[in-house]
Amino acid sequence: MIIAGRFKPSDHWPVESLQLLNEAVVLGALIGVAIGSSRLIYRGLYPVLIGFNSIPKVAVVPVFVIWFGIGTIPAVLTAFMVSFFPIAVNVATGLATVEPELLDVLRSLGARKRQILLKVGLPRSLPYFFASLKVAITLAFVGTIISETVASASGIGYLMMAATANFDTPLVFAGLIVVAVLGIVMYALFAAIEKHLTFWAQRGDGLMT
Repeated sequence: MIIAGRFKPSDHWPVESLQLLNEAVVLGALIGVAIGSSRLIYRGLYPVLIGFNSIPKVAVVPVFVIWFGIGTIPAVLTAFMVSFFPIAVNVATGLATVEPELLDVLRSLGARKRQILLKVGLPRSLPYFFASLKVAITLAFVGTIISETVASASGIGYLMMAATANFDTPLVFAGLIVVAVLGIVMYALFAAIEKHLTFWAQRGDGLMT
């Protein structure tokens, strides 16, 4: 109730983060497919992604503020930048780790590169994709909170900073709990989707005893 009372009706904090996460998922998956299926694209684009991910996201927030002003746009763009990289890298890794023996068998049977990609490569990369997706959703919330604490007039990050200035410790912990609960819920949702779509890749409990 305390948090709800401090938010404006126009605040849609999780919705905007999830919208940018959707775009990060689509763009990251497409780039991951391109990198994992082409050695030339891998050599040309992968170093660029490494450099992009090496940029401290907090340092980029002031640039977003200059371009877009204080508000929700810097927050959601930061969430996009944080969650984009693991998806692209994991999808590319899933495609690049297809067994060479399997590829040789498929080529000997007359399968084309597109057929191998659609029927073997993409299903093979699904476990990697969902693993990165579960990481990306938590990173998206982290990126949003960081941006809201730096340059925003609304949102949970802004609320926590205001509570810190007023020495309102319970409100700070309330914001942390809300973020934690949202992260757990989204993680569980994607884990359930993963279990449904990649049941063939689950073989017992592995090393868990």
